Amino acid sequence: MSKHNVWTHKGTFLLAAVGSAVGLGNLWRFPYLTGENGGGAFILVYALTIFAVGIPILIAETMLGRSSRRSPIMGMRFLTRTHNTSRAWESIGWLGAASAFLILSFYSVIAGWAIHYTWQMLTGSLAGADAATIGAGFEALLASPALLTLYHTLFIIASGLIVGMGIHKGIESGLRIIMPALFVILLVVLAYGVANGDFGAAASFLFTFNLADLSLEGWLAAMGQSFFTLSLGMGAIMAYGAYMSSDLSLTRTAVTIVDTAVAMVAGLAIFSLVFGAGLDAGQGPGLMFVTLPLAFAEMPFGALIGGVFFILVLGAAISSSISLIEPVAAFLVERFDMTRPQAVFAMVVASWALGLLTVVSFNVYAEGTLFHALFGRSAFDFIELLTNIFMPLGGLLIALFAGWALTHSEVMKEMRTNETWFAIWRFLVRFVAPAAVAFVFLRAIPQVEGYLIPTVGALVIVGAFAAGRTFLVEDSQEQ
Repeated sequence: MSKHNVWTHKGTFLLAAVGSAVGLGNLWRFPYLTGENGGGAFILVYALTIFAVGIPILIAETMLGRSSRRSPIMGMRFLTRTHNTSRAWESIGWLGAASAFLILSFYSVIAGWAIHYTWQMLTGSLAGADAATIGAGFEALLASPALLTLYHTLFIIASGLIVGMGIHKGIESGLRIIMPALFVILLVVLAYGVANGDFGAAASFLFTFNLADLSLEGWLAAMGQSFFTLSLGMGAIMAYGAYMSSDLSLTRTAVTIVDTAVAMVAGLAIFSLVFGAGLDAGQGPGLMFVTLPLAFAEMPFGALIGGVFFILVLGAAISSSISLIEPVAAFLVERFDMTRPQAVFAMVVASWALGLLTVVSFNVYAEGTLFHALFGRSAFDFIELLTNIFMPLGGLLIALFAGWALTHSEVMKEMRTNETWFAIWRFLVRFVAPAAVAFVFLRAIPQVEGYLIPTVGALVIVGAFAAGRTFLVEDSQEQ
């Protein structure tokens, strides 16, 4: 890969990866899950899983990108050829690209809601509004295909323009503005929450160590969140890793990317406002678009700070969406010799069109469609279900390929670490991470609930044995 396809600044990969990780889910889902599942106990399980599962797979995915210096699909094609392995491993790249494409289609629709609320806040339309008014406003937004399509279109165009400008002028320059601005805005909202909300109640909600509240479902939620929060298995980290400087430490970078601090600050800011207004914290997705606007409506300077907050939401969403466009766009450039603007245009238009299914899932075709008849769920729910299958499956395959196919010298060259950490990483990525990902993945399928542990055990043993048999000769020759 030529020099112009490496980040100009060494810290850009860090900004890009954090930008990919810090999205809508980080701003409300992580704090909400923490409060509902034992506070500090949930964070402890999350942190342990980040170390045992998230960081090893993050290092592995970055390593595959940097060692191939190609888009995820073409990169896996190159690695399977150079390692003389089955071309079936190319499915890692295809799963990542498919996940990115599908996620962008509905992520753009939901992120577009923030455009609506940014405008509503800054114009003072919600000042003094009561719960019924704000709730009705949210329902009216969902009931309007025209409005949802408009916001969906504006958001995906903005994301596409940034990526279409190129690696340096577009993504790199955009992230160097967006990410520092997001952190400043988040601190401003936190300071406002401390001054006008109930910071003590927020801290208690998030950090009280209550092991009794941490059920098996809570453990699984912590494990799942640790995986999804790092944007693993959707091609973004591999695509960004391809532009990463060769002299950067993979381990130190991976540890730095863990964005728990951002999620914690967001949680303290959000729940300070929610509890300060005497509102219910258990609203799930409605927390951001119903409860928070109500909290801002009842507080001094709430319209201004509310507008600033939703600009934060938009910025976080765009930093994530550009990472969703890049894996597919990079593939189209490499495989079909398209220009970058052409590749981005093709990806964005196709994802925008698929996003229309999500738009009508909230209104015109909320029920009684072919999707309901076939799958018992809306088109939006079905697309989301597919991503919840593709991402963990991709992560599982990444762990197995990196753990078994990459030789000792290759890994040491990329990681530049000592033998002790190498041995720990290889054990985690070969056995622990695949088992944990398979456990979370299969637990989501009700039909296998009673057979969960033996099924996971069998899958990991068979997968490890097969991978080991495939790569044993090469690995032993290398060492």
